[in-house]
Amino acid sequence: IVVLAQSQAVQSLRPSAKDYPWVINAREQLLKDGVLAPAGGHLVFTKNHEFSSPSAAAAVIHGGTANGRTAWKDASGQTLKKLESV
Repeated sequence: IVVLAQSQAVQSLRPSAKDYPWVINAREQLLKDGVLAPAGGHLVFTKNHEFSSPSAAAAVIHGGTANGRTAWKDASGQTLKKLESV
C-alpha cells in the first residue's frame, strides 16, 4: 500500500508499540530518511511511501499495532477487508 505525501501520522507512540519493536524501528528509519517529518503535533509524510502491507502502513500511522484490513477505509467508510471480499 502507498501512503501519499502530506498524509499525517500520530506523533506519540501507543503502548502497543513496545511489544512490536518493528513499529518503532520503522518510524525511526522513516524519520531518519526524511520520509516522515514533525509538523506541529503530528508527523507528515514528505513524499509517497510504499509499505509492504496495509498493516505495516497503519501501524506506522497509528503509532502502534493496527490491522490494516480494518483500519483502512474508503471515502464511504468501507474497510479494505470488505472491499477485498467483493
